[in-house]
Amino acid sequence: MKKLVGYITSSYPNNNFCVDLALSMKEAGVDTLELGMPFSDPVADGPVIEAANLKALQNGYTLKDLFEVSSKIAPQMDTLWMGYMNPFYHKGFEYFLQKAQEFGINGAIIPDLPFEESQEYLPIFDKYNKSLISFVAPTDTEQRVKTVVNDAKKFIYLVAYAGITGSGKSEDLTQVIENIRKYSKTPVYIGFGVNEKTAKEKAVGVDGVIVGSSFVKHLLDDSLSHNEKITRISNIAKEIKEKINE
Repeated sequence: MKKLVGYITSSYPNNNFCVDLALSMKEAGVDTLELGMPFSDPVADGPVIEAANLKALQNGYTLKDLFEVSSKIAPQMDTLWMGYMNPFYHKGFEYFLQKAQEFGINGAIIPDLPFEESQEYLPIFDKYNKSLISFVAPTDTEQRVKTVVNDAKKFIYLVAYAGITGSGKSEDLTQVIENIRKYSKTPVYIGFGVNEKTAKEKAVGVDGVIVGSSFVKHLLDDSLSHNEKITRISNIAKEIKEKINE
């Protein structure tokens, strides 16, 4: 069965809501939660997730909130932190991985950490038995793919197109998927532009999909009550999970 990774922004609109949403998404079929760490300059994310990041920060989000939410979600579902390099660098990878160990977080996705630089930090991830997710782009050469996926853990994040999340572009990924399969047995999940309309098509040839903006846009809809947001996002998750496994 193909897997569904779902992204939500930590602590938005508040910690309790975030926990309730995550656990509802699990019931709806989300296999792994990508718990976003709000950051003021989320360079890989489109306007929807950027807006949620900024709103969380305006609400007073701190790392204490991330840890509180993580402590309630991670024991109940597979959870990764998705954040940018600045907090990890500022506080130290050792600090974050100790916290990850404490709460049961299984790894991290850091989109602005270049592969070459990431090699410096892999021993710390290995020390705590946590995964640092590897990215492959459609523009990567076969040699580049071979290098990146050689020791990939948990899953390989295949970026559906060059650019930012949520813009919904489309590229032929057949060759890059073949290249990944040639050098790695690690599952391949596709992200960027995946929603209930595109999921079935994008899931062809890969082992799972990563969905973010399609969920988060409903978090930003102030016409919905908290319960309505949870219901709508969970229904979309269920629909996507069904479509990628038809």
